[in-house]
Amino acid sequence: MATDWTKLGLKIGLEIHQQLDGQKLFCDCPTTIRDDTPHATIKRRLRAVAGESGDIDVAALREVQKGKHFHYENYHDTTCLVETDEEPPHELNPAAIHATLQFCKLTNARPVDQIRVMRKTVVDGSNTSGFQRTALIATGGQIKTKDGNVRIATICLEEDAARIIKRETDHTIYRLDRLGIPLIEIATQPDIKTPEQCAEAAETIGLLIRSTGKAKRGLGTIRQDVNISTTGAPRIEIKGVQALDLIPTVVQLEAERQQQLIDTAKKLNERKAKSDDNVHDITDALSSSQSKIVTGALEKRGIIIGVKLSGYAGLIGPTKLGKELAGRARVYAGVGGIVHSDELPAYGITDTDTANVKHALHCGQNDAFVFVADAHDKADAAIKAVIERATEALSGVPKEVRNANEDGTTSFLRPMPGAARMYPETDVPPIIIDEKTYQAIPLPETIDAKQKRYEKLGLAKDLAELTARSERAALFDECVKAYPSLKPAYIAEIVMTADKTIKRQFGVDIGATEEDYRSLLGALSDGTISKESVLDILKENKPVKDVLGKHKAMSDKELDAALKQIVTENKGMPFNALIGKAMAQLRGKASGQKIAELLKKLAG
Repeated sequence: MATDWTKLGLKIGLEIHQQLDGQKLFCDCPTTIRDDTPHATIKRRLRAVAGESGDIDVAALREVQKGKHFHYENYHDTTCLVETDEEPPHELNPAAIHATLQFCKLTNARPVDQIRVMRKTVVDGSNTSGFQRTALIATGGQIKTKDGNVRIATICLEEDAARIIKRETDHTIYRLDRLGIPLIEIATQPDIKTPEQCAEAAETIGLLIRSTGKAKRGLGTIRQDVNISTTGAPRIEIKGVQALDLIPTVVQLEAERQQQLIDTAKKLNERKAKSDDNVHDITDALSSSQSKIVTGALEKRGIIIGVKLSGYAGLIGPTKLGKELAGRARVYAGVGGIVHSDELPAYGITDTDTANVKHALHCGQNDAFVFVADAHDKADAAIKAVIERATEALSGVPKEVRNANEDGTTSFLRPMPGAARMYPETDVPPIIIDEKTYQAIPLPETIDAKQKRYEKLGLAKDLAELTARSERAALFDECVKAYPSLKPAYIAEIVMTADKTIKRQFGVDIGATEEDYRSLLGALSDGTISKESVLDILKENKPVKDVLGKHKAMSDKELDAALKQIVTENKGMPFNALIGKAMAQLRGKASGQKIAELLKKLAG
């Protein structure tokens, strides 16, 4: 049965982050992502500072309390002192501003009079400075979807964060190649009403940004954050939904999670449930347990800490509240997990062990318990996180930021940040955007308009759509203009699908460059090679200009001589067999049509 989203009160807003190609936002470094060995590593600790309001942001404070430090890998030739926070930022990248203003025009947004850069406190290590620089470019505007228009709240330009390489218990390793890449950030109003409309809106925004010609392509270059609320629940921000086709699943599962938490809160309050602030050392109660969770912690001189949750019995496991408690403990304390009474016996913890814990914590029939077995400081932090989350469960859905998992579920990331994390950037001068400047920005051709133009050039609808959305669309346009003797549809087939055809037919992955396609189509246009040799040339997976010679087409005189020899050596052979022999022997040396025409005359 289909879900009635209107009845559920579903409201969705999107935040789209799209990387821009070229140079970084505050320096001249390239936007290149590298996998080779970094040249150097620096080590840092970060601390939270008060924002413009004078308060320290709650999310930033939580990060500092984790006590982690950070390693930053960098390169001498593609990162600089701006990324390592050893040099002030340069002026805003004008090409990035230009592309953002083009998007503003495509959505009829209103640019601000002055672009002023702000600092947003971020101390999870993803920025060496302890903040992210962001600038408001425009407000308003809208996009169209099948289910109605979606208004745009803000359009910003900001710097991307450093890239996580590895997470350790006490530190995280980042790489600075991604830090500073320009990001267009588009935030919509909560006008989206269904999971399917959400995916459509995200795709529409992505295609409009791509229409500027500045969008980076590839995995991780565009990220969708989805803000979701249902009746009785606050806005929950889901970070990092990578794939468009995953968005409907994320929305549906989050809506179900919210409603389940609201239902759980109702049941807890009917029982007059409460979480106990009294944390107990229950190591003795489990001293005879054979559970590996217990024995492993005790062998490392750890401790077992437990807490009673009055009235929670039977409402932790079935309602998935246990996952919420465990998620909070993992993030705040770095523990592997928690144990709660609704899931016992399990993990080698017996009924006797369970009874001993209940006795030690003075649990009644409707009471549940949670315990953590780990090093003292981690166990203490984890059980405090459990108490905090259990208390929040009495009110329904806590306002928080969650991370999108690959299966569409989500996990706790951090509390919802507030305005306290914002304050002005003093090192970057403001930029004035007057009416004359804005009107001078050219309106780019949209992907939809480009597709229709390609269909008029003779491309089938599917091929036109593929070409219009491809990062090689500009190359296609260039080649159509440069080689008028070749049909546009043929050029599109080669540029857009030859690599897939070669992979399918020959099992070869080619890495043809734009220059390779120019050389190939140029040689085809002037008759240096034949169409039959195109795939053979590309499948060699070498620079095209270096292999054109061995695939050079025969002159008419050479072809005539070769065909005469074939006819002479195969007198009496049926014409169709003769054509087959000629085609096999001269494949790639001349067009099939020309071979057939000349052979017909000779065999006459």
